[in-house]
Amino acid sequence: MRVVLASASSARLAVLRAAGIDPEVIVSGVDEDAYTAPGTGELAQLLAAAKAAAVAAGLDEGLVIGCDSMLDLDGRAYGKPDSPAEAIGRWHAMAGKTGTLFTGHCVVDAASGKQVTAVAATTVRFGTPTDDEIAAYVATGEPLNMAGAFTIEGLGGWFVDSIDGDHNNVIGISVPLLRRLFLDLGVTIPDLWRQYGR
Repeated sequence: MRVVLASASSARLAVLRAAGIDPEVIVSGVDEDAYTAPGTGELAQLLAAAKAAAVAAGLDEGLVIGCDSMLDLDGRAYGKPDSPAEAIGRWHAMAGKTGTLFTGHCVVDAASGKQVTAVAATTVRFGTPTDDEIAAYVATGEPLNMAGAFTIEGLGGWFVDSIDGDHNNVIGISVPLLRRLFLDLGVTIPDLWRQYGR
């Protein structure tokens, strides 16, 4: 069974590989700025579905996984910062606060067109890095490529005090949630492991 990740995220791909599957990567090309929704979780879900559907439309068969992550802080949705200055400002706003990292998930069976979706939410408690630490972290470039301008598995982990929920969701994909979506499509994790020689 062909499995496709509709995302350019190397972090998502690494999580899936560590969990025993090695999907093909096809980037959707969806214009994220063209979508709006009333809440952060709803927007993340809408974008995940759009990405999965865009890639599935070009395939005859396979399971297409679409994801999108956004940080909700004080009721506002934050994706990737557009500039180092924005990332620095974002970290000043996040310092010492608690936010929720939402990841929308969508799996499309390209052969049948059946689509299943769900959103995972993880609470993130940010530390209070100094101005020098924030400047040095942003200078590495890492926050510019991440929803919410941070990671927990990389350099940003120094500045995240704790989380409640699935840590892989903060990285960009919740494998327990994805397992349930696969089951809804009649696919089990052992089926996929066997395909990849696990």
